[in-house]
Amino acid sequence: MQAGKAKARFVRLVMAGCILLMAACSAIYRNHGYVPEDVDLEQIQVGTSSRQDVADFIGRPSAAGLLNDQGWYYVQSRFEHFGPKAPVEIERQVVAITFNDQGIVENVERFGLAEGRIVPLSRRVTDSNIKGVSFLRQLFASFGSVRAKDALK
Repeated sequence: MQAGKAKARFVRLVMAGCILLMAACSAIYRNHGYVPEDVDLEQIQVGTSSRQDVADFIGRPSAAGLLNDQGWYYVQSRFEHFGPKAPVEIERQVVAITFNDQGIVENVERFGLAEGRIVPLSRRVTDSNIKGVSFLRQLFASFGSVRAKDALK
């Protein structure tokens, strides 16, 4: 009788260990930051919407996003956590909304990465010259080089 209980306990422990091992081997994905959806961006009219309109429609970029004189940048990153390994950034998107000197929207653009190069994913512009290109390069330059402690904030 005692041997049967010990065997059953051993089987349960082995099964629990297998379940824990499988859970540790599955990837977990986390998103950090905020990028407005295309539906929300459609409310912004290039050439007529003001900074306040943009703030009302989609909000101002948070501390994780960026505000500067040229425009507002919304940044979102996707991280893959796999077991005990450090998290790896697998995707980054930036929505750039630039304004003219009167505070009217000039450009609404969504950028991503393809083969290590910054590419526009969507664009509504009045001026074909992209402002802040070097700034965008800086945002994407750190792609994939994030430390675990930075991703956990």
